[in-house]
Amino acid sequence: MNKTELLQKLTDIEWDDFEVKSAHNGLPENIWETVSAFSNGSGGWIVLGIEQKGKIYEIVGVSNAEKLEQNFTTVLRSRDKFSVLINPLCKKYHFDNKTVLAFFIPAAEQKPVYFNKLANTFIRTGSGDQRASKEEINALLRDQLFGVMSAKPALRTTLDDINRTTLGRYRDYMARFNPALPYNTMPEDEFLQRLQIVDGEHLTYGGLLFLGKNIAINRNISDFRVDLLEIPGRSYAEAEPRYTFRLEEQENLWEYYFAIIERLKRYVDMPFKMNDLGIAVENSPQLEALREALVNMLMHTDYFSVAKPRVRIFSDRIEFENPGSFPLPIEELLKTDVSVPRNPVIAKLFRHVKLAENAGFGFDKILVWETETHTKVNFDKSIAFSKVTFPLAKKLGDIEQAGDKLGGSQGQVTDHVTMQVGTKSGPSRDQVGTKSDICLIDEQKFLLEQWQDEHSLLDLMNWLSRSNRTKFRQQILTPLLEQGIAEMTIPDKPNSRLQRYRLTEKGRALALKIANGK
Repeated sequence: MNKTELLQKLTDIEWDDFEVKSAHNGLPENIWETVSAFSNGSGGWIVLGIEQKGKIYEIVGVSNAEKLEQNFTTVLRSRDKFSVLINPLCKKYHFDNKTVLAFFIPAAEQKPVYFNKLANTFIRTGSGDQRASKEEINALLRDQLFGVMSAKPALRTTLDDINRTTLGRYRDYMARFNPALPYNTMPEDEFLQRLQIVDGEHLTYGGLLFLGKNIAINRNISDFRVDLLEIPGRSYAEAEPRYTFRLEEQENLWEYYFAIIERLKRYVDMPFKMNDLGIAVENSPQLEALREALVNMLMHTDYFSVAKPRVRIFSDRIEFENPGSFPLPIEELLKTDVSVPRNPVIAKLFRHVKLAENAGFGFDKILVWETETHTKVNFDKSIAFSKVTFPLAKKLGDIEQAGDKLGGSQGQVTDHVTMQVGTKSGPSRDQVGTKSDICLIDEQKFLLEQWQDEHSLLDLMNWLSRSNRTKFRQQILTPLLEQGIAEMTIPDKPNSRLQRYRLTEKGRALALKIANGK
């Protein structure tokens, strides 16, 4: 920090990495609280010789700067006061005949950092220091195992605790989306060992969380769950009822991923596409941004915290919040491709099926949301949590209605392709496939069973209790038109008020197969 940057800091309204103290009569007593707070966070500057009066900062200087600097650094570099050695960067500035001292306190590698006793652990909140709560101290203690815990064996597990259905789905997904990966041809025992899903006779914590049975996960990790709530308002206080949908408990992280991504699809524009193999591909830049945030949340959650990862969908925003802080300052994560996952085993399992970045946190994909919606994504963190918020371009008038779009509380769970993922009870196959690679979701199947004559768009929407024309076209009607299953009665005037839709010969044949249970 040079003199210009120092003066610029003094004009800022609020900062969380900069603290001024007058130091009239030597080192102020509360300076140790700030040292602890900066060490437990992302680091920061302590500036001595500046007095704050309201919003005005006056350069008063310090007397005997050399002695003050020596006293301060001696305390930090000894083990008499602090729990760890602290090596500050020291700067000296001269303003006329006044001397200002600045010390950069680096973020500690081993936390918590406290003075005299553990209770004197402080954290930074906004531009102030606060004594850390018991849970925040525990979070800092768990961070000593950052990047290590997911590869450790969960000793209260055996190979029987693997959910065989989930493992089969995961391997099938890998074969579909990363067919060249050598893991695809490995026998199961080698596959499990090489991906660190198991360690000898036990599952690793990462393997257990990702592919284990729910009962086994809860036997080793208290109260395992990932919450998703849809809240009909901008806050709980405004919402009535408190929420309109809450995700049911799933078996493991792989099942949670698909269940959550399915709900998120209801809040983004979803154009329909077919790939070269005739497989329906569901993708959009908005969904990519939400998918990246979801995967990041699942990879970086502190699963040993009493708090739980959660997705909350309010009428004006979508929030992803997880226990466990980002490993680096958000500004640094945004401008570099550094990747320091809290749970490397889980991160690797997502990467091998191309659902996570090989490097970095995928923030570039997350920030595409801003281009697509003209809203700003917000990143927030503390010692104990991280949160990413996506503002919705338009306030959702009725989340309960949105939650019923696919009928029922669960709907079909798909991602990338129309591939069904079931719940804990086992796999569910709700799509209809033919030799020509036609893929239908449940609503399309139901529609074809009812469709006999020519019908208006409103008729078709009413059969499915749909109210959003755009999403009905994108998710239901357009795929049927593009696959030659349905056609317009006035194709040269697609927006005509007299437009009707009817099944083609191909569509009628398919409807007959559906009716006969084929």
